[in-house]
Amino acid sequence: MVLFPIWGVEMAWFFGAIKQGFKGRAALAVLMAGALALSGCMGSGPTRQARKSKPAQRAVASQPIDNPEMASEGMPAGEVLGSPLAGPVSAPLGGATIGNGHVKVALLLPLSGSSQGAMVAQSMRNAADLALSEFQGSDLSILVKDDRGTPEGAQAAASQALSEGAQLIIGPLFAGSVQAAGQVARQAGKPLIGFSSDRASATQGVYLLSFMVQAEVDRIIAYAASQNRRSIAALIPDTAYGRVAETQLREAAVENGMRVVAIERYPAGQPQGAVQRLAQVIGGPAPQVDALFIPDNGDGLPTVAQALQTIRFNAQRVQPLGTGVWDEARVFGLPALQGGWFAAPDKRGFMDFAARYRARFNNNPVRLATLSYDAVTLAAALARMQGPQAFNDSVLTNGAGFAGADGVFRFNPNGTNDRALTVQQIQGGTAAVIDTAPRALMAHN
Repeated sequence: MVLFPIWGVEMAWFFGAIKQGFKGRAALAVLMAGALALSGCMGSGPTRQARKSKPAQRAVASQPIDNPEMASEGMPAGEVLGSPLAGPVSAPLGGATIGNGHVKVALLLPLSGSSQGAMVAQSMRNAADLALSEFQGSDLSILVKDDRGTPEGAQAAASQALSEGAQLIIGPLFAGSVQAAGQVARQAGKPLIGFSSDRASATQGVYLLSFMVQAEVDRIIAYAASQNRRSIAALIPDTAYGRVAETQLREAAVENGMRVVAIERYPAGQPQGAVQRLAQVIGGPAPQVDALFIPDNGDGLPTVAQALQTIRFNAQRVQPLGTGVWDEARVFGLPALQGGWFAAPDKRGFMDFAARYRARFNNNPVRLATLSYDAVTLAAALARMQGPQAFNDSVLTNGAGFAGADGVFRFNPNGTNDRALTVQQIQGGTAAVIDTAPRALMAHN
């Protein structure tokens, strides 16, 4: 386990140890020592840093999420960008409180939202329960609230939770709901840790603990440049996810000295025309680029791969590059993408978490469940050390970060996050790590 100093405290060690279920005296002793050390340092806080490092997100799902609201935006299982449609909202539904500690934290989820949203919400609620059960000596009470999957419901749920004494809000899931609940939380001077991957939802005091495409693009482009890839073309699905990925590609290419030769967009599921327009650039015996970026998911990539074969695309000449949405079994067998590289979290943390989840709940967690698990574990660790006053901007945006189930992460002052990512390569129906995730996040410049 990496020793990760935070205010002189090896916080990531004991956070990670507790998350892995170390419930004996050793883990508690480290937690107590950390709490005592931190209590003398709360006044100074970390130095604010200006620029983000290269980090990021995702891993294979143990249980695929076929969410039409997400899929319509080109989002992978668990990547949430928009809010689903729902009926009128009345008073928010309550949920059983988890834990009986003095420090109250709210958990806002679409428990009665769309069928897929409600399924995700229940899995994330279970993950919160698991996190608290694995944290010995927790002083938390988690007030579970149903936001119904709508901004209005989230606003009402946040108001109710704050009136009941919540010092921190965890959730909601969808972008519009995060923005609505975030406004309520900020007016009350309380922080919110949301699960949307829409960067527009983030702001100071409203932090996103999610898998964000920007970090994945940064990581894979930086790695490609380090492997002497100098020119790139892109096939971009015309979805919200694709548009965000394209914008980040342009920025990352400049930062890493890569030349963007051509970009072709295509309607989701219909890449044939775009591939033909790129044929002279990426196909045949003399391609004009040495990398091809395709931020499409397991629904769209089979058709893309088939179209690439028609133009004699050779992955040994033009390196395929992708984001974490590639990280699923149905992508790994596609002939045109053999040898392809993509950025994603290390799978091992999720797999360990999923095994403990199955043992407790007798079913598989959704991929997003680790986000709820990490948020509750972080809240429990901070509350154990310092009580509710630990939930402030200087603590949450500590530059060293925290060790979560999906690896090291940190919140930025603007509400976005940084994550440590692996680079993985597709080969023979599987994917293997070819560049491990950093054990610590780079300092901001």
